[in-house]
Amino acid sequence: MKVVKFELDKLMLLDQTKLPLVLEYVECKDYLTVCDAIRTMKVRGAPAIGVAAAYGVVLASKEYENLEINNFKENLLKACDELNQTRPTAVNLFWAIERMKKIINKHTEVSEVIQELEKEAIFIETDDLEMNRKMGRHGSALIPNNARILTHCNAGSLATAGYGTALGVIRASSQQGKVSMVYVDETRPLLQGARLTAYELMEDNIPITLICDNMAAYCMQLKLIDCIIVGADRIAANGDVANKIGTYGLAVLAKAHNIPFYVAAPVSTFDFSLESGKEIPIEERAADEIRKIGDVYIAPPTANVFNPAFDLTPNELITAIITDKGVIKPNYTQNIQKVLGNGN
Repeated sequence: MKVVKFELDKLMLLDQTKLPLVLEYVECKDYLTVCDAIRTMKVRGAPAIGVAAAYGVVLASKEYENLEINNFKENLLKACDELNQTRPTAVNLFWAIERMKKIINKHTEVSEVIQELEKEAIFIETDDLEMNRKMGRHGSALIPNNARILTHCNAGSLATAGYGTALGVIRASSQQGKVSMVYVDETRPLLQGARLTAYELMEDNIPITLICDNMAAYCMQLKLIDCIIVGADRIAANGDVANKIGTYGLAVLAKAHNIPFYVAAPVSTFDFSLESGKEIPIEERAADEIRKIGDVYIAPPTANVFNPAFDLTPNELITAIITDKGVIKPNYTQNIQKVLGNGN
């Protein structure tokens, strides 16, 4: 199942707001449609957002291909800025756009810019898939036999170019016969665990048990969980992690129950410009995401709502960070630099 498909000058994005009941793609013929798809979470997951945004720049280049080079570049850079503003937390978005900007600034012919942008977008997509597979191989070494794993939100093929980050580790471990059960948090308010992760893993015949978010602590108390694996939307230079709201609570619970807590993310998710997670901007989304499930109100329509999409997990609660370049363990400030350098 491909989340992103670029074909015949249009981008097809799997509409994840309709899964698992409806399998439908959004057709994007211009970059503004891509902006809307990212903003409304039709495409979501930090790596997938980066890939979609890169192709959004390609679409913009084709929209402006009849302009002379200076106007072409000016309009294209404005499109990059608009794409950058769609989601504030997932750093893969800014990482991908920055790569596309370098292409725009480097070349001097319109046709050359368009050709090189498309090559770069394809590379970003294929490279993400390869990074996910490497993460799976590195991470599976940490997973015990007959493992019972808890995961949160969706960090699988639906959140990436394919295979997945946290679910990539689970997939690789399952292929080695190590996984006996995956406990899936439903992940309120948009139910990415219930709608997407459960769906993905069941399609791969990996055994799952779906639980409400507030059942996780009891499952740990009952000794049903051997380890926890989550993805990430941004990781600061010291190893602090921003991920889907609810991740921090799981990390605190894991510490209390002496359960390993792992984060899986590619190099593109690290933001080396930020010393700690305190500097990561946290997106707050629309109140109706809490008040409603689908189109049905489950709370008073005027109820006051606080709806941060992400929370911050401090590095001291993280057992290891699994990357495509290897497994990083504390001291994170030192070891992130040792394993990843400056991210290049």
